[in-house]
This record gives sequence, structure tokens and C-alpha cells, in this order.
Amino acid sequence: MESNHLIELVNVTKEYSGEKALDNINLYIRNGEFLTLLGPSGCGKTTMLRIIAGFTMPTNGDVYLDGKRVNEVPPYKRRVNTVFQKYALFTHLNVFDNVAFGLKLKKVGKKEIQRRVESILELVNLKGYERRWIDQLSGGQQQRVAIARALVNDPEVLLLDEPLSALDKKLRKDMQVELKRMQQAVGITFVYVTHDQEEALTMSDTVVVMNEGKIQQIGTPQDIYNEPKNKFVAQFIGESNIIDGVMLQDYLVSFKGSAYQCVDTGFEPNEPVDVVIRPEDVDIVPLGSAPLTGVITDVVFMGVHYAITVNCNEFSLMVHTTDYVPVGEHVSVQILPDAIHVMKKPKTLDESEAIEATQEMKAIEEGMDAEEQ
Repeated sequence: MESNHLIELVNVTKEYSGEKALDNINLYIRNGEFLTLLGPSGCGKTTMLRIIAGFTMPTNGDVYLDGKRVNEVPPYKRRVNTVFQKYALFTHLNVFDNVAFGLKLKKVGKKEIQRRVESILELVNLKGYERRWIDQLSGGQQQRVAIARALVNDPEVLLLDEPLSALDKKLRKDMQVELKRMQQAVGITFVYVTHDQEEALTMSDTVVVMNEGKIQQIGTPQDIYNEPKNKFVAQFIGESNIIDGVMLQDYLVSFKGSAYQCVDTGFEPNEPVDVVIRPEDVDIVPLGSAPLTGVITDVVFMGVHYAITVNCNEFSLMVHTTDYVPVGEHVSVQILPDAIHVMKKPKTLDESEAIEATQEMKAIEEGMDAEEQ
């Protein structure tokens, strides 16, 4: 295990009723990193977080913290604290006593408790709120108290399980910035679980995209967005136009009857592929300015840009642009080589495999519910 790998999961599998919630996961998390586990409900991200925390034991595989195997180490003996979706604050205690609770259990001296609580409340922008009761606080303030309570115990790792999901959209955006600021200020490792792509892209140093108990892609937010490894990642992260194509040769792909220059290589000649084009990478230009033509069929104002649908005979393209183009106008569409991303076709499930996969996810969810109880 490398010295900067604070957490490492090696061949970790978790089964519920014989079905895999996590399937042979290998992942390392660096010291001081903000890493986000991103994926839809039931993909295994919360199970992975619970295994790191020690609340759930892996069926197979090993978990390392600071180079030491911790499979059998209970949660309270790991220098890991967790902030849950439900903050579980004590309503009969004020803000100060909520934050100080863990320190008092550890028999920390009163002066040290005072110093550490005041310092951490200043970090989370709650200075002056020490004597407020929990029910006097907004949702965002309660979330800050929960984070302060976790950070005051000086953990090596802070685990956050969808902590912003109960907040309204504006407050969520504000807290995304605040969480990143806090992580940089304290300099510890944050492992964050969410199904919200914007949260993952906004805050993270590294994003781990998961689906059906497996890691689909690991990378920076820019890599995940601009270079998706498969169709699932391309569809899950942002909006995409995904079109059936054929890779004629290196740097040349064909779709919808025309050949286009691209920047991709490494495919077999005439290999069937998926072509991914992000809506913001498509340009609407005057009719006749580019080979691909179509008619505007839908225009939706999104606040910052227009979401425009262009019907190009056999298929439709979604375009994001700041320029308004009216419905019914005939236009050309320009797609530059670096706007085209070519991916391998995914393996398709036959009917029996699809039924088996559905039954597997049902068994996993039932197993997780039983473990929670």
C-alpha cells in the first residue's frame, strides 16, 4: 500500500442473500482527497461507505486504513466519522453541547473542549450560535452542526452520506461550496456519497461512478464529463446525444449516413460504436454552412441557455446554446472533431440475464433493509 493511500479496498465483495451489492471492488483513496462515490439508487455506493466506516462487514476482500487491515475493527476504534442524511442531532441539547458531545465521552478537559468547539464552529460559520437550540436552526445550519460534531473529533476521514439531499436547491449549491472550503481548510480526506451529478462535479477531486455494484469509471470531474468510458457514464453524467455509429478507421467515424472526423483511435475497422456528443458542443449555424441540416422542433429557455431540439431527418440532436433560434427554422449543425467522443458498444443482456439482474437488485435492497433493522 503506497504511503499516500489512506484508504484501500482490495477485492471487496458484499453479498446480501447470496446476491452481490458490491462486486470485487478495488479502490484507493489518497490522504487529503475529496472523493465522491456517484451513482443511482441501489448501485452500492452507500454499502461501500458503510464498509469503510465499519458499520458493514465485507463478505470477501480487505479494507485498509493507514496501511493497517481494519476488517474486524469496530467503527468507534477507526479514526473515521460519518455524517448521515438524517443528521441525528440531539434536540434537548444546544449547538455547543451537540458539538461537544463526543469530546465529553472521551473525557477531554473542559478548556480543551471549549477551545475545539469554538474553533470548529468558526470553521463552519456558526460562531455566535453556541447557545441556540437545534429546532431554532435552519436545515443548512443543522447540517453545519452535524459536520462540526464530526470534525471536532479530529478524524482522519469524514464520510458523508448524501448530507445535502434535504436542502432546497439554492442552499444545496451554497453548501457545496462550503463543504469544499471546509475540506481544504481542515486538510483531511472526505468521502462523499451522492446521486447528484452536479454535487460530484462541483466538489470533488476524484469521482467514482458506480452502477450495479461495480465501478464504471474513476477520474477527475473533467475526465468523467469529457471522456466517459461507457454509455452508462455518458448518460448519467450530464446530458448527451448518443448515436449508433461505425468506426471506419482511426480518426474517422460514420453515423446517420455521413462520415465525420474525430480524435479517437484504437478501434477495429468498421467496428460498431456509440458516438457521444454533448449538447453544448454542437453549434447551430446558417443553413448551408455545414453538411448536417435539420429543422428546429423545440426550444426551451433554461435560464442560462436554450435547450434546442434539431430534427435531422432520421434522428434528433439536443443543442445547448445562448443564441435563440425559433421553432420551424431550417438550419445546419456543425460538429467539430473534438466534440465527438467514440465509445465501445456495451455488452447487452439477453432476457434471462435481465430477469436475473432485476431479481439480484431486489435481493440486495431487502438485505440492506434487514441489516439496517
